[in-house]
Amino acid sequence: MNIQDIVVVGGGIGGTMTANNLVAKLLPEIRAGKARVSLISNSPWHYYKPAFMYVAFGMFYKNELRRRLHTLLRPEVKLLLDEVEGFDFKDSRLRLASGKDHRYDYLVVSTGCIPSPERIPGLKEAGDHFYQHDPAMQLYHKLRTIEKGRIFIGVTFPQTPNVPHQCGIAPMETTLMLDDFLRKRGVRDQIEIVYTYPTVSQLLRNCLFLQRPVGEVLPTVFESKGIKHQRGFTLSRVDAEAKVAYSEEGESTEFAILMQTPPIRAVDAVLNSGISQAPNNEGWLPTDRESLQLEGFANVFVMGDTVDLPISKAGGSCHNQSPVICDNIAGLMRVGNTVAAYDGKVQAIAQMGLDAGMPLWYDYDSDVIPTPATKIGGLMRKAFNRGVYWSVARGVV
Repeated sequence: MNIQDIVVVGGGIGGTMTANNLVAKLLPEIRAGKARVSLISNSPWHYYKPAFMYVAFGMFYKNELRRRLHTLLRPEVKLLLDEVEGFDFKDSRLRLASGKDHRYDYLVVSTGCIPSPERIPGLKEAGDHFYQHDPAMQLYHKLRTIEKGRIFIGVTFPQTPNVPHQCGIAPMETTLMLDDFLRKRGVRDQIEIVYTYPTVSQLLRNCLFLQRPVGEVLPTVFESKGIKHQRGFTLSRVDAEAKVAYSEEGESTEFAILMQTPPIRAVDAVLNSGISQAPNNEGWLPTDRESLQLEGFANVFVMGDTVDLPISKAGGSCHNQSPVICDNIAGLMRVGNTVAAYDGKVQAIAQMGLDAGMPLWYDYDSDVIPTPATKIGGLMRKAFNRGVYWSVARGVV
């Protein structure tokens, strides 16, 4: 009997939920011994990565943010703890760090992206971000002790056209959380908050807080809280010793803390696959915007941060991409063609300060429509952070 091997690479939210969803979709084939689902991850731990921004404000601790990966997977999923060092898409083969090769019939690439502050001179030495645990903790120690000065907030976009930075809403969320945090500390009047975004952002679409409806609302929200905002500051370099940020537009500014969304790139194995044509060696894989297949390879699907699509690199994207991928793999196995199309849908609850939240959703054709931030929305976000997320990872929600 020919067993169809379906392999998911990546133990983050996209890979974990998709492995579970594949089992649910293909359970008849799995029970009949006609298919099997494997997940390859380089870590035994699954982290709730969006909550790293809460670490920066002392609201989460590391052990609250992680679960043993095997506890999140259905028993039918075979977990392989190994590192994929190379993708041979033409031969449907993976090269692993253990020295083994792993063949597949169908592949899902959900390898995420890597913050790379070293790509901007001086940023690694002088900048702070919250996209990983240790940098977020470093930022927390600075935020809890700063007494006066300027906190300068900026965003770095990929050089690939129409591809947004990681978790589009996060810089806006953390700016509002920062304002609340400093007010609770009693030092807000002595600290200037300046929020900036780069020139290229004006040319992009589907970047959430840079979509037109949100862009029209943000200035009023920021002004009501005394947060300064500036268009057209594209960070080019940082003088770490003098604590000065320089822009491509020719400006410079001093700072006490530089909260900069760093450049991002694909993981090494994806970069080295030779498939991506993204500029600056960013490595995004060319992905069909509807079927989510890797262009030129019908048996390979791409999701989450690894795609080159004009849609948020966030868990809210994965939640909607996963069922499309599962339906299409099932369609290829059962009727010989894909059967579902991704419409670019993303949903989330934005953290609007420490206590308020704003539900939002958008897709390829519709920009997000801002709604009032409420404490009920904040409770919804808290419920997601503390419990619902783990049900999403298990494929229950």
